[in-house]
Amino acid sequence: MTAGLCTLGLAEAAPRKPISPSKLAMFSRVLSYVESQYVEDVDQDELVYGAIKGMLDSLDPHTTFLRPEQYREMKNDTSGQFSGIGIEVDQRDGVLTIVSVIEGTPAARAGLQAGDQVLRIDDQPTRQMMDYIQKMRGKRGAQVSLTVQRSGWKEPRSFAMVRDIIRIRSVEGFLLEPGYGVLRVKQFTDNMDREVELQLAAMERDSGGKLSGLVLDLRSNPGGLLDQAVRLADIFIEHGLIVRTEGRGGRILDEERARPEGTRIGFPIICLVNGGSASAAEIVAGALQDHGRALVMGTQTYGKGSVQTIVELEDGSALKLTIARYYTPSGRSIQEKGITPDVVVDQVRLSDGKLVVKDEPSQKERDLQGHLKNRQKLGQEAGPPPGYSVIAQRTPQGEDFQLRTAYDYLKAWHLFATRLLHRGPRPESSHPGPKGPAATEQQRPVGDRALRNDTKVE
Repeated sequence: MTAGLCTLGLAEAAPRKPISPSKLAMFSRVLSYVESQYVEDVDQDELVYGAIKGMLDSLDPHTTFLRPEQYREMKNDTSGQFSGIGIEVDQRDGVLTIVSVIEGTPAARAGLQAGDQVLRIDDQPTRQMMDYIQKMRGKRGAQVSLTVQRSGWKEPRSFAMVRDIIRIRSVEGFLLEPGYGVLRVKQFTDNMDREVELQLAAMERDSGGKLSGLVLDLRSNPGGLLDQAVRLADIFIEHGLIVRTEGRGGRILDEERARPEGTRIGFPIICLVNGGSASAAEIVAGALQDHGRALVMGTQTYGKGSVQTIVELEDGSALKLTIARYYTPSGRSIQEKGITPDVVVDQVRLSDGKLVVKDEPSQKERDLQGHLKNRQKLGQEAGPPPGYSVIAQRTPQGEDFQLRTAYDYLKAWHLFATRLLHRGPRPESSHPGPKGPAATEQQRPVGDRALRNDTKVE
């Protein structure tokens, strides 16, 4: 998984001073020696590509050289489709691990699952493999084999799959219950903002015209296009700075600001993030946090605060070059640090938790022999909120503690706002009772500090 934030297009490379002719002559001489005297035949293109890559390797890890085929794949990523098997992977403790499997893809049909460890790709070990993405992708209709280890298996198993066109759904929206929506943004690709608008409009329509609360889920979003990050933040921020980019020497390259047209306000937002939320996702979370438009919840984000541009080269290759750092509206640099959530919530498996019941009484009032009955006509017995079942249906393992917590916060937020708005004394009971000063003294709440001293409370 690459945590990237790019501005696609041409950029002019302007070095601070020309390279010394003697240095260029030295490079040309070394190239000539290798071509003429190396023990085996060499390809000049490969030598030049290797030299460029070696030069860029001395810079930051996000500045890199893209061979023509790598550049084509990168453009496919930002366009929202590619030819492959349909898995998202990441290096975890040096092991290539499947993070998610896209529904309806060759990987899903083969039975691969999140958490599976990919040990080999076409019989090549994946440990320390750098081009694993390129090896899994390829021409549509071509076969690729993955050797996978899964928890509980005694030995690895091999999966042979035929590559197909994979269309990435960058945005997913659904309601937990009328008024309470979830908007998942998985990657910042072309036209992502249009998909967001469509999903929001659908949730508003199904909620009777407006939302009472929204969970903006940016977990494991590796980034993408800067302009799409700005447009997403602009949907929820009415005015002010969204992000500022600064180049060499602190020179301000750009300041992106929100526009009031079409802004959706009037409902609370909880922005979910985790360690896989990077770059463009951090821009959105930071902007919403600084403007007080959302409560950021989850765990510390990735911490990629740099901007890359693409310099297209003559032979179809490209230079991906870091040109700036970006800053949130309050002036925070996210580089290395990431976004700190307002409320830290770790992801845990609810099924592994144990209820603490030792402090609970073995009996309650309703269990006592001869207890008084409650004669009020009560409404429906309380139960879990309806959104819990929706979360269980939309989560592969049936559990998502972070999303459930975000939902709980939205509900609490709405309840507090409603009660504060209608704050005042509770209506008096219609049940007839004694009147006069004595009645006032007797009917005070048990918790009242002015309770008579001779009143015994058990």
